[in-house]
Amino acid sequence: MSFVESEIHQQPAAWQRAAELAPHVSAMLPRSGERVAVVGCGTSWFMAEAYALLRESAGAGETDFFTATHFPRGRRYDRVVAISRSGTTTEILQLIDELSCPVTAITADGSTPIISAAGDTIVLDFADERSVVQTLFATTTLMLLRAQLGQDLSPVIDQASAVLADPAIPAELGSAAQYSFLGQGWAHGIAREAALKMREAAQLWTEAYPQMEYRHGPISIAEPGRAVWVYGEPMPGLREDILATGASLRTSTLDPVADLVTAQLLAARRATQLGLDADRPRHLTRSVILPA
Repeated sequence: MSFVESEIHQQPAAWQRAAELAPHVSAMLPRSGERVAVVGCGTSWFMAEAYALLRESAGAGETDFFTATHFPRGRRYDRVVAISRSGTTTEILQLIDELSCPVTAITADGSTPIISAAGDTIVLDFADERSVVQTLFATTTLMLLRAQLGQDLSPVIDQASAVLADPAIPAELGSAAQYSFLGQGWAHGIAREAALKMREAAQLWTEAYPQMEYRHGPISIAEPGRAVWVYGEPMPGLREDILATGASLRTSTLDPVADLVTAQLLAARRATQLGLDADRPRHLTRSVILPA
């Protein structure tokens, strides 16, 4: 079994630990009413998007999300949350150095530069990974943040455990030549993450869009042999429009993060079928560290 496959299977247990940890680190996380920005790169950026929209929809306060290099330097926030598995990403460290507001960093490694750079640090070392491809740390971070918002994680943990126990995937979905992942609201971040996992691990052609944007152009590539994967309840009429193209359609009643586990498993499976190393995708490293 590859490292990434092992880490995918560790997620339910790590999510439970995150739920238990949340009350103990709550003082370091955004308080209700604070104006907050969440930053990350790659997978961490997608988790930032999901959390930002969940926080706003919960009425906890205005929440923006950015990649580190697109952070609006002139905008004021009460707190910035920086997500970085490695704690060494150059863009994140440079941004933290420039900020004057309180910064909370969430990382998997307590021995990296982000520990001294940020004012507060939450170390999820039980969710660290050996694979370059992120699964365990990213979803555990999101679960910690969801728990801090007061969400009950038990249903999501149970759903993911069921997916891992019986990861059956329809043949037409498992062999598709192209995947479009769609999500509305906070699930759009999950759709983008699913697309990235398939792209990184299996080098497949993937795209991701908000559900309501799919008909504004992207649907033109849908055809038999390709797949559209919807996270969350499909918007009215979307199911019929997709099926009319002949493309395979995946919908689910699962929580989007539990259904993300299905895409993670499929990405690892497709990588194996294609003779690829899912733990070390070409051109990628665990952290992007730029020259001085």
